[in-house]
Amino acid sequence: MKTRAFTCGLDAAIAVMGGKWKGLILFALQDGPLRFGELRRAVPGISERVLILQLREMETAGLVHREVYRQVPPKVEYSLTDFGRTLNTAMAPLGEWGEEHLDRIESIPWDQVK
Repeated sequence: MKTRAFTCGLDAAIAVMGGKWKGLILFALQDGPLRFGELRRAVPGISERVLILQLREMETAGLVHREVYRQVPPKVEYSLTDFGRTLNTAMAPLGEWGEEHLDRIESIPWDQVK
């Protein structure tokens, strides 16, 4: 019998999301493909290095598609896969919950929580 890598669906979903940036990248890509520079501007606070690493992980997980156009100058676009769109749909209620409770969440003393 095969041993399961995750204890439940939530555990698996969190493993795919892995941190704060992936959700923001998914959100930024929801309306269509973006080039790297556009994506970096759409996700404030992310460094170029972290964006590259997160996009690679998301591509490996099948959440994001990377399209390379062979032209001069080179052009690369990132878009959501069908799998990525399903995750975005699943995260929408969580985002709505965050918006609803934003004032309370912002008042949490985060330096004491960690």
